Amino acid sequence: MAASSLALITGASAGIGAEYARQMAAAGYDLVLTARRSDRLEALAESLRQAHDCRCTCLAADLAEPGAPAALHQALDDQGLAVDVLVNNAGYAVAGVYHQTDWEDQARFLQVMVVAVAELTHRLLPQMRAGGRGGVINVASLAGIVPGSSGHTLYAAVKAFMISFSESLAMENAGSGLSVQALCPGFTYSEFHDVVGTRDIVSKMPDYMWMNADEVVSYSLEQFGKPGAPVMLVPGRFNRFISMLSRKLPYRAAFALVRRRSGDFRRQD
Repeated sequence: MAASSLALITGASAGIGAEYARQMAAAGYDLVLTARRSDRLEALAESLRQAHDCRCTCLAADLAEPGAPAALHQALDDQGLAVDVLVNNAGYAVAGVYHQTDWEDQARFLQVMVVAVAELTHRLLPQMRAGGRGGVINVASLAGIVPGSSGHTLYAAVKAFMISFSESLAMENAGSGLSVQALCPGFTYSEFHDVVGTRDIVSKMPDYMWMNADEVVSYSLEQFGKPGAPVMLVPGRFNRFISMLSRKLPYRAAFALVRRRSGDFRRQD
């Protein structure tokens, strides 16, 4: 990717999003960072400017607000910023059993994880196609490949959406110069489990099931734009084994296995 390429990263203030920012800045990208926490965005942006002499623009936004994607797009236009790579990373989960949660919380979750992803991509894709380079990275999850678990009920569903959405985008944009990737990490060390209140549960998972965010992002960027790279990209040998196993096992067996183990990584109350 050319040094002048511009990447927009959502959910850039922490975790995988912040790691994308660090590694893409090191690779020569200019950046637009967006998340709710402007103080953390600005701190990250300043560190990246000093380390890599990159242009780094911060646009604080709450993607749970229906007007946020349009406002982001307008802000980009106002500043004359043409995005080459969109990293749809912003995400979280609503813990608990579905009927015991508040619908307002679920609606905001869907706005962030489905509507904002689809709308930002829709708004930015024409200019990316006009530029003929870059593309879209959708940060999905291993949860979108295996049968859905109990607890965090819509999480696996929206990650499965992101995978299928990416596959269709890849087919539609073949030959355009754009690449599309659905990154499907498994358990990754980040703030995710602290935010959703499951740190006490997942901390019992064995070390071999975990990856660091820098490993996940490095694998993603290594494969992004590489000829023949799969659209659905699963980092880590253990995660690839689970992905393969979930597709090879008879559905009833895979479903039963996830059902028995849901309490190991999802809050059930």
